Amino acid sequence: YASGELFRHLGASCLETVIGFTLGTLAGTVIAILLWWSPMLSRILDPYLVVLNSLPKTALGPVFIVWMGAGPASMTLAISLIVTILEVHNGFLAVDRGKLNLMKTLGASRAQTLLKLVLPANLPTFVNALKVNVGLSWVGVIMGEFLVSREGLGYLIVYGSQVFKMDLVMATVLLLLLCAAAMYQGVLFLEKALKKHLGVSA
Repeated sequence: YASGELFRHLGASCLETVIGFTLGTLAGTVIAILLWWSPMLSRILDPYLVVLNSLPKTALGPVFIVWMGAGPASMTLAISLIVTILEVHNGFLAVDRGKLNLMKTLGASRAQTLLKLVLPANLPTFVNALKVNVGLSWVGVIMGEFLVSREGLGYLIVYGSQVFKMDLVMATVLLLLLCAAAMYQGVLFLEKALKKHLGVSA
């Protein structure tokens, strides 16, 4: 298998993963903020989110593709979106009640409480959600490529197994491992940068 073709498939998978990971994390954080802002909305949606998160993502793969479009990024977006909402929202709810009452006593608005207390206090929660989403994003992309794609690392794994080219399969798996590790290191770098910017000790 030509090395140029291999890197073309690698680039396709990386692009899909980054798009799904970024959009899922950002959208999930925004929705988590909305749920924290509106307790009524939280009570309505929380059971549905828990049920969606408990269902096997492989079984929901075709559903996500139909709903969100025929592409591996849709799987990654759907998986990381649900995980981010649950992780970040639970972190918001776990903020010290005494500190929230103090902010209220001092006359802080809802927005000021969010920006000055809730978000900074949940930096570790946000970073943990990113770390979890790294693995889940790659799972979503590979799963999507198994189902519908004609390019990408998942497609190469399926193709290599069908034509009994185990060297191609193992090379693809190794590239997948290296990309996931590099993405995880990127999250660690972002964590250090955020802690330095916010003045949080490591």
